[in-house]
Amino acid sequence: MSFVATISWLEEGPFALRRWAALMEDLPLFFESFLYTIGLAIGALILAFTLGTFLGILSSSRHVLIRIITRIYVEFFQNTPLLIQVFFVYYGLPMVGIIWDTYTIGILCVGVYTSAYIAEVIRSGIQSIPKGQLEAGYSQGFTYWGAMRHIILPQTFRIILPPLTNQVVNLIKNTSTVAIISGADIMFRANSWSSQNLHYVPAFAFAALLYFILCFPLTFLANHLEEKNSKAYAR
Repeated sequence: MSFVATISWLEEGPFALRRWAALMEDLPLFFESFLYTIGLAIGALILAFTLGTFLGILSSSRHVLIRIITRIYVEFFQNTPLLIQVFFVYYGLPMVGIIWDTYTIGILCVGVYTSAYIAEVIRSGIQSIPKGQLEAGYSQGFTYWGAMRHIILPQTFRIILPPLTNQVVNLIKNTSTVAIISGADIMFRANSWSSQNLHYVPAFAFAALLYFILCFPLTFLANHLEEKNSKAYAR
């Protein structure tokens, strides 16, 4: 590439410095979306963890009907795209008079979707605990829920922390689906901003960096916990 071509590429190409300068000028817009995404992820995580824990306990119940119902729930949400679920709530519910803002829809859809995966993680963790411990709880006067709360779940969460952390990472990345219904998240901001000025590379590169800032520490934590658990089992 000649010197003139290089200068032209730096001035007009997808990595042109003026494009990055424009991004620097509008950084406050991206940080607003960054905070929006964090709030969305926290709300969805609270819903997913609460619902997923409840369903994970039910899926380990002795009652066949309860296990079947929870199985249907898990299979449905795991085997249908999150995007379709978002579209259904955003476009379908207003037809029956139910209208929610995009922030609420994002929390609801991402939270419910992720709860199906968390339920499976918790179910597998509960099943890894020897059944004799639950029976011992019954012998001490605990109910099923009491034994779960005081005996089984404390041990379960120590085991499932690595896969549970991975689900949190997936939840954060799944918040990007609200961009399709004009939620003010990182992905929507990158798309709308770059559509106005055609600075696509800086916009989406910076969006990827923001997601990396959110997800990498959690991924690192999950790997650390997994290694810690492996060493504990080896001893």
